[in-house]
Amino acid sequence: MENFIPKPLLAKINSPEDLRKLSVEELPLLCNELRDYIIDIVSQKGGHFGASLGVVELTTALHYAYNTPEDQLVWDVGHQAYGHKILTGRRDVFPSNRIYKGISGFPKRSESVYDTFGVGHSSTSISAALGMAIANKHQNKNTKHIAVIGDGAMTAGMAFEALNHAGATDADLLVVLNDNCMSIDPNVGALKTYLTDIAVSRPYNRLKDDVWYTLGKLGKLGEHTKDLIHTALEAVKTSILREANLFESLNFRYFGPIDGHDVKHLTKILQEIKHIPGPKLLHCITKKGKGYEPSEQGNSTFWHAPGLFDKITGETTQASSVKEKPPKFQDVFGHTLVELAEQNPKIMGITPAMPTGCSLNIMMQAMPDRAFDVGIAEQHAVTFSAGLATQGMIPFCNIYSSFMQRAYDQVIHDVALQNLHVVLCLDRGGLVGADGATHHGAYDIAYMRAIPNMIVAAPMDEIELRNMMYTAQLENKGVFSIRYPRGEGSHTDWKKPFAKMDIGTGRQIKAGENIAILSLGVIGTEAVKATAILAQQGIEVAHYDMRFAKPLDKKLLQEIFATFPNIITLEDGCITGGFGSAVLEELSEGNFSCKIKRLGIPDQFIEHGTQAELYKECHYDAETIVQEVIKITKK
Repeated sequence: MENFIPKPLLAKINSPEDLRKLSVEELPLLCNELRDYIIDIVSQKGGHFGASLGVVELTTALHYAYNTPEDQLVWDVGHQAYGHKILTGRRDVFPSNRIYKGISGFPKRSESVYDTFGVGHSSTSISAALGMAIANKHQNKNTKHIAVIGDGAMTAGMAFEALNHAGATDADLLVVLNDNCMSIDPNVGALKTYLTDIAVSRPYNRLKDDVWYTLGKLGKLGEHTKDLIHTALEAVKTSILREANLFESLNFRYFGPIDGHDVKHLTKILQEIKHIPGPKLLHCITKKGKGYEPSEQGNSTFWHAPGLFDKITGETTQASSVKEKPPKFQDVFGHTLVELAEQNPKIMGITPAMPTGCSLNIMMQAMPDRAFDVGIAEQHAVTFSAGLATQGMIPFCNIYSSFMQRAYDQVIHDVALQNLHVVLCLDRGGLVGADGATHHGAYDIAYMRAIPNMIVAAPMDEIELRNMMYTAQLENKGVFSIRYPRGEGSHTDWKKPFAKMDIGTGRQIKAGENIAILSLGVIGTEAVKATAILAQQGIEVAHYDMRFAKPLDKKLLQEIFATFPNIITLEDGCITGGFGSAVLEELSEGNFSCKIKRLGIPDQFIEHGTQAELYKECHYDAETIVQEVIKITKK
């Protein structure tokens, strides 16, 4: 591991206890050193960037003002938690962040006592912190609880469910709203406008600063005086900003907005309001990428996770190649959807806050009235798609595989039960790499194939993806789920004319004898590599790309069962209940005696690493397939 040297003040901080030994006057210098340390490491090692730079001061102030880990700090998502990790004893191991066998890129309970709740999907922090607060009150503890949530994550229904519940309690809970007008892409929706209205209302904010500070100091003057001032505040506030009562109407004491980059003022405010009982919300205005000019002035979406870059110039440093590279699967989806939508006026595109990540932004630019970013709201995205389908539209709803888990009920009740023509495109199917266990798309094959009226498809390459998308919009065959992985495909010449697929049919990739490999999806390329290696050794193995986990190609399977005594199933998904299980179920229905070896994600959570490293760890890379075939051949 490279030796990254922290600057003098940061070098002294091995825990928040060390941080609290500093004077308030030293905090701005520490923040500068912390920001530089993050820039040094992420520029050379990769990772999420803009979000963590944007909360350096907030992170420092929170750990300074509160007695962590006794006081419990819950981060939402975790893209913003790099500074937190560095200040809580992981400074020297931080260069291993998101690297195989290194520390996680997200807060993780098993990693540190300071990581009070594991997070990877957004909008969970308020619910978790409220649960902690209620539990600790029940146990007569005086623990403080703080949830840090971004304005992007606040668009999710779960956040409002938690606010609604918390406001009806007397829980000692502080919600810190980190407002930077971004999630990964720019935020959308009415909440963004509402928060902006608060932020730009200068008279209202001067009033809030003055009166809330006074209220915090008036305990000794009695409740009657506080009540009078509070009543006056409400009356004046209503006349200044009629709609500035969203959080207060939910029974939260609202503070702010305040400058989220003034660490000294932040610390003072936090030290004051932590003694005020009940639910509270502190609204901080921050900027993603703060303190690094290329990210401040550049594309915030790009600087969310820019890869490797030159920290002096801000230019990316990935090796360039003259040779044309295959496109990413997400870009094939994006361009193909526009091509189909030009032919079919019923097609619409939907994504929950990931237009750049899934490439729906291509359609949003070309056809802004037919493509929708609905915010971080997977459940709404699916049911919104269902509503479109009832009126004869054909929605392509693109959600990452691991995020689709959050909308499973809506897929069943609102789409499949009504047999609506909705196309679910599941990006990031399979092991995704450095994001780790919270983001792996391990379960969609299993959870989708359990649903009636559902087609479960997985293309082996970009051309197959295009043809599946084309087939899915031709006629209503029920819910059509198409899953594909993160990363590049295998063809540079991928934009072929569309061809209709027969749903539930597989294809033979290679002929062979004695052993057949049945693969589903892009992981079949590992089988192609393996069969080529085996052929060089004189072992001819058959390979079939099954394409559909539901419905299975029963006719082809019966031919395979009757021909091959040994079968290997291969999938980039969980073994339990997945494609291999579907093949076993089909085998049990017939009078066949062949043996089946299933390769896929084992029944455990897989941590982070490159996709190649994780395929090897889970024993379904090309090398392992070769070993399995040789083992079977020897028997």
